[in-house]
Amino acid sequence: MPTISPDVLAALRAADTPTVCNALEHVMGGRTAEGFTKTPVVCADPSLPPVVGFARTAKIRASSPAQKPAAEVRALRMKYYEYVAEGEGPNVVVIEDTDFPHAIGGFWGEMQVAQHKGLGIAGTLTNGVLRDLGMLDEGYQVIAGSVGPSHAFVHVTELDVPVTVFGMNVRPGDLVHADRHGGVVIPAEHIERMAWAIDVVMRKEVPILTAARAPGFNVEKLRQAWLDADKIS
Repeated sequence: MPTISPDVLAALRAADTPTVCNALEHVMGGRTAEGFTKTPVVCADPSLPPVVGFARTAKIRASSPAQKPAAEVRALRMKYYEYVAEGEGPNVVVIEDTDFPHAIGGFWGEMQVAQHKGLGIAGTLTNGVLRDLGMLDEGYQVIAGSVGPSHAFVHVTELDVPVTVFGMNVRPGDLVHADRHGGVVIPAEHIERMAWAIDVVMRKEVPILTAARAPGFNVEKLRQAWLDADKIS
C-alpha cells in the first residue's frame, strides 16, 4: 500500500474533489476521462469535509439471500470489520453493490455508521443504498448511490477485491478522495505531488476570478487574466 505524508493529507482534506481532479490533471500533464465517478451521488451530510484515505474494498448484494449458512455469513461480516480496520490508515471503505443500478437494500445506516466511525474509518463511498437519515452519527460521511428504507437481504459477498463504483475502478489500497461531487482515485505515483498541484491550480484561478468579478470586466481583461494565470507555476 502506498503512503501519504501529513502535508499532502492535509492539503487533500482541505480541497474539494473537483479541485483534486484539476490538480491531478496538472500533475499528469493533461485531461483524462478515467479514474473518477461518472454518475450522481447522494451524501449523508453534504456539509462535511472530503473523505480521504486508502481503499478497503468489498462487494455486497441485497436482492437475494446469501447462499451460505448463517454462521458463515456472520463470520464473513466479522472478517470484513477486521479487514477495514487494519493498517495505519486513514482507511476509506469502498463498497460495490452488485445489484447496481437497481440497488434495493441499504448496508449503510445508523448501525454501520456508528461501528465504522468507532473503528476509525475515514468515510464511505458506495454505489449502494443509504438509510436512517437524521439518525447517523455526526462527522461520518457516506457517499452513496441512493436513499431507501430497507436493508432487504444485504450481505457481504467478497472482500479485498477490485471494485467499480459509479464507473470508477478502485483497487484495494488505492488512495481515494470523495465528497458530495463524487470521487477520484489518485495514482500512487502522483500522491506526493498533490499538495503542490492543488496550490498551483488554486492560484491559477485567482487572476481570472478576480477580473471576472470586478466592475468593467470585458474580453480584453479576460485575455489579460488568462495570460497572468499562465505565468503561475
